[in-house]
Amino acid sequence: MPAQAPAAVRPAYHPGQIEGDDRILHALNRFTFGPRPGDLETVRALGLDRWFDQQLHPAAIDQPELNARLAQYPAMQLSSDQLLYRMPSNAVIRQAIAGKVPVPEQGALHAVYENQMFRVAEKKQEKQNEEPATKSAQAPAMDATAAMTSKDAAAQLLDSLDADGKDARPTNAMAAASTPSETDPARLPAVLALPPQQRLARMAAMQPAEFDEFFKSLRGPQRAALISGLSPEMKETVGALENPQRTVAEELIAQRLTRDIYSNAQLQEVMTDFWFNHFNVYLRKNEAMPYYLVSYERDAIRPHALGKFEDLLEATAHSPAMLLYLDNAESIGPNSRAAERARMNVARNAGNAKKAEEGLNENYARELMELHTLGVNGGYTQADVIQVARILTGWTVDRPQRGGGFTFNPNRHEPGTKKALGKKFKENGEGEGRELLHFLATRPATARFVSRKLAIRFVSDDPPESLVNRMSKSYLSSGGDIAAVLKTMFHSPEFWSTAVYRAKVKTPLEYVVSAARASNADITNLRPLANALREMGMPLYGAIPPTGYKWEASDWMSTEALVNRMNFALSLAANRLPGVSTSWSPKDSQPVATTPNPQSEESRLESILISGAVSDSTRSAVLEQFAAQNVNGQTAQMQPRAQPMPVSENRPPAPAAIEKQDQLLAGLLLGSPEFQRR
Repeated sequence: MPAQAPAAVRPAYHPGQIEGDDRILHALNRFTFGPRPGDLETVRALGLDRWFDQQLHPAAIDQPELNARLAQYPAMQLSSDQLLYRMPSNAVIRQAIAGKVPVPEQGALHAVYENQMFRVAEKKQEKQNEEPATKSAQAPAMDATAAMTSKDAAAQLLDSLDADGKDARPTNAMAAASTPSETDPARLPAVLALPPQQRLARMAAMQPAEFDEFFKSLRGPQRAALISGLSPEMKETVGALENPQRTVAEELIAQRLTRDIYSNAQLQEVMTDFWFNHFNVYLRKNEAMPYYLVSYERDAIRPHALGKFEDLLEATAHSPAMLLYLDNAESIGPNSRAAERARMNVARNAGNAKKAEEGLNENYARELMELHTLGVNGGYTQADVIQVARILTGWTVDRPQRGGGFTFNPNRHEPGTKKALGKKFKENGEGEGRELLHFLATRPATARFVSRKLAIRFVSDDPPESLVNRMSKSYLSSGGDIAAVLKTMFHSPEFWSTAVYRAKVKTPLEYVVSAARASNADITNLRPLANALREMGMPLYGAIPPTGYKWEASDWMSTEALVNRMNFALSLAANRLPGVSTSWSPKDSQPVATTPNPQSEESRLESILISGAVSDSTRSAVLEQFAAQNVNGQTAQMQPRAQPMPVSENRPPAPAAIEKQDQLLAGLLLGSPEFQRR
């Protein structure tokens, strides 16, 4: 009997699907801004499907830590008009100077207006001083002191602030002149030592020029002492006394980062980021925009982030932020009553009348179809853009410089029936626009466009057509239910393919927030993180074009970007960001069998920060770079090369040296390729 040939060895079976804990980590990296320590164990105990279902219902998720942190920004709960009243923009201040806006008669709010009126007048003076003498003579500058109110108003500031109800301000000009300035170095400690309420009262009672000089004289620790013990509302008042417009923008950014880092409803925050970028509005479009963006994100985007797409589309279309950003608030129908009156005025004044009407504006109509619904290949034409723009005439903003809301102005609306995208829209005022939004939200092209953008954000830069088709069908069958589309993606094999595991490069926002979450940072000052995003090219609310920021890796990977990320990681890990605190020491309950060394600490920190295994090459690079840094001194940036930390053979390193060692190792791991991918 002839000998049998040896049986061929069958290759190991690879299902091509992510398995085990990697499956949980994949979900955490895609549906959150990155896992925090303990998240893997929490989801493992709860079950991945149940955890995902909880994330789809954010209202049921308890948020004690987040709510406590958000309480530091009470102004972020105000309406746009309330916000503009309490923290006036320069446009409001100019109206106040012109007598078109009443100035609060007393209290700290009066001081806010008085300070800003002084600054606006001062800038006007400086600008006019720079003009040629002949022009200056024809248009004399308003004296800066005219912007200030005198009499008893300054003294009345104390009525609402002094704990004893007493006027701590000099009662007459002679007393004021004999009193040392608050900027006198000898007086500064006395001001800082006042109880919080009286401290704020003293600042509010300063004359504008004196207040500005006082604030400029403060150094970092002194500024911290200035607001120490103040309530959140009082801190906002201090910010408004210095620069109300900047205070609003900074709080807007701070509360957004706070939500991204500390919210337990992570999917809602990730989707808020996604939809804000989809319906992008630029922060610096005009002076009122920061005030409108507070409401835009809070009331139009976040509540609908996991709801029906049509509701989200309606909310953004009616938002003053969107109407102002894409200029629809200025659009006027060519045959409307407003346009006819404008033509009559021009004819009456023989063409010399100031042009008050700009006519039809197509910006929003075009972006509504190209970027918000159908997509660039959605089958519309320039003729459709014009007709959609006519349908949306009259959709405008009431008193935009004062924070007014959406209003429909029938005088600006183009009369008659319009035909767009093959459909007739009978004359129906604002109802035409609502009918148009419903029509656009239910188109197959919209289903596909939105589904593909979601797949790019959550799966890969070039998502499989099979997945996009499945998500599109879910969109149409559910009436545009965003949660249903995400469920379809979550249960699709393409989402769990090993080919997409850690295949998405984090945007700067995802990188900064995930680093803060992974390091379990305690953050009381969000400015360093906001500054880091600006340096990395992705300032929050800073995308100028309506396309927003890109999700694809090609937009974010360059040598400069990688250096910026690494330097941020090293600064974060070494506690060199003011108001951001991290700790890398093991928990007291964790036994330490041997003296910590770079190899053992790298392994421990690797499990905390990255959870999934890093490659051997990354591990070797981290340890090699560690050896090239001098961790006895301050944590270095990536460029210098120095000697490794000396460790005596006879005694273990001191705790401070171990902490420095861990800080550098943690920073290097946060800058590793594995951490920069989702």
